[in-house]
Amino acid sequence: MNVKLMMMAVLWLLAGVASANDGVFYVNGNQLVPIHETDVAVTKEVLTISIGDDHYAYVDVLYEFTNRGAAKMVDMGFEAVAPYNAEESALGAEGHPYIENFTVTLNGQPLSFKTSLVQTGSEDESTDFKPLNMQEWRKPNPDSMDEEDWGDNLINKKTKESINYSVAYLFRANFKAGKNEVHHTYRYLMSGGVYRHFEIPYWLKPAMRWANHQIDDFTLRIQAKNTAKQFCLHDSGLWDGATWTVTQGKGKVHRYTGGYDDAQYFEFSLRNGTVEWHKKNFRPTDNFTIMSGDAILFYPEEKFKLGRFYDRTAVMLHPYVWDDTTNQEKEVNTDGLGIHRIMRNLPYANRGYVFKDQKLQAYFNSLWWYMPDPTWKQDTSDFTEQEWERVNGK
Repeated sequence: MNVKLMMMAVLWLLAGVASANDGVFYVNGNQLVPIHETDVAVTKEVLTISIGDDHYAYVDVLYEFTNRGAAKMVDMGFEAVAPYNAEESALGAEGHPYIENFTVTLNGQPLSFKTSLVQTGSEDESTDFKPLNMQEWRKPNPDSMDEEDWGDNLINKKTKESINYSVAYLFRANFKAGKNEVHHTYRYLMSGGVYRHFEIPYWLKPAMRWANHQIDDFTLRIQAKNTAKQFCLHDSGLWDGATWTVTQGKGKVHRYTGGYDDAQYFEFSLRNGTVEWHKKNFRPTDNFTIMSGDAILFYPEEKFKLGRFYDRTAVMLHPYVWDDTTNQEKEVNTDGLGIHRIMRNLPYANRGYVFKDQKLQAYFNSLWWYMPDPTWKQDTSDFTEQEWERVNGK
């Protein structure tokens, strides 16, 4: 298949996962927050996000809260934004339709919770977690031609007002005086769309609602267990003051300038590994999104190389890059090797195979994410369906 035909196939497939130029947003991860004013402080937080090949992000959060006063009951909440462009809305769901295995324990004891729909706050105004009266609101009618029905918001049945909404998880926590440990776990479906195999949005800013208006000791861990993942984060001021460190397994970290906005990114490659960021007196100024590495590769300064982004479950590997100046695809760079030859060998390179063919070895050495592993014995038991299609030339 030539590059032009491959480009057409990619565009056709993209149409299947996105509406127009939009992606599909399922849900965000978030912090636990107090619903009312409190003198409880977040003295420590270890946030672990694991990325698998099943299109889910797994979240495990260990909090250490300090109650500066007497023992008290604290109303707490968790906000999950409603889906956008997704098949299933959050209306009528027992919890959010794209969040599973939601658990919270306080000092080793599980907490029960209830869910409701609430109006989403704004950048300057926090969500107040007041449940909406669903007798007054409806979801859009997809068959309607009225402008009020365009979108995924809730519509007031009388006033026609349109609002953004979220699913709120509400629970009461009996905090003892002094230190309290909270363990929070769940998994949520990763979003995605045009130019992005996956996106994992996570809200950090709500942590500022606790009494100390910061996280005294914060650690973020991103893991790729029993697989390999290539992803990136905006290199914004949020990550100033500390460095990213690979603490387990195999991994690489570097900075990259690219994307449609020519922005700065941290780019990561992990193979059964963990990367960690740690800072004390952390005051999150922004939220963040973990994005698959293809999100930053469509306006590169250097000549695009086939396999520059690789994910084991990706349907497409983008064997082209679009040139805005000519409105044509740029020639894919394979260093003189055939496209299918590279495609067939990408699953092996992703696991660290050391190639006997010098040209193939040189090519994969030129891909920044490649991490050779001479001990790998060509065990193909974990090859995905998509990888077998590449190996078989489909």
